[in-house]
Amino acid sequence: MRDGYVVSWQGQEFDAAPDGDRVRIYSTTALDGFEEIRPGRFVRVLEPDEYDEMSYVRTLCTWRGEPFIVLAEADNWLRLEYTGGRAPVARQLGLEEFDYGVYQGWAPAGEVRDRYEHRI
Repeated sequence: MRDGYVVSWQGQEFDAAPDGDRVRIYSTTALDGFEEIRPGRFVRVLEPDEYDEMSYVRTLCTWRGEPFIVLAEADNWLRLEYTGGRAPVARQLGLEEFDYGVYQGWAPAGEVRDRYEHRI
């Protein structure tokens, strides 16, 4: 499950975070030119001309026939955010209003369908 920036660099894809004109890329293994920022977490800062492509990846799915973003995973449950835009449907699904017009809830992973990554 992914929800965030990714960068293609030297034939590999890395989790990333834009930093002004630069981008920080992250790895869980020590690679040449990466600095360890905590055990098992390494970072390298790239200039715009050093990487191939930057995208935003979001995991989407359907649950009970309605569209959702997958926000998190814990055990056999998925934290979902409703993207259908209809408050009565969200309430009928038993979702909580996380923020004004933003509905979220936990769903059993086995009930979630059509899970896929979407690149923006």
